[in-house]
Amino acid sequence: MQTTIIAHTNDVSQLEAVKAFFKALKIKFEVAKESPYNPEFVAKIQESKEQLKKGQYKVIKTKDLWK
Repeated sequence: MQTTIIAHTNDVSQLEAVKAFFKALKIKFEVAKESPYNPEFVAKIQESKEQLKKGQYKVIKTKDLWK
């Protein structure tokens, strides 16, 4: 048997569609109840995404990277 993680769904309808697809192909599957990621790491990534949306970031030109 081979295990493959294939999807991180955003909502219930996406999850239901994936489950229906696997059932139609008679592929055994399971849905993980917990995220495999460290919650602190996820929080940092979410915070960074919010900062980007708010324009709270700094642009560094490529030519200035090694100065």
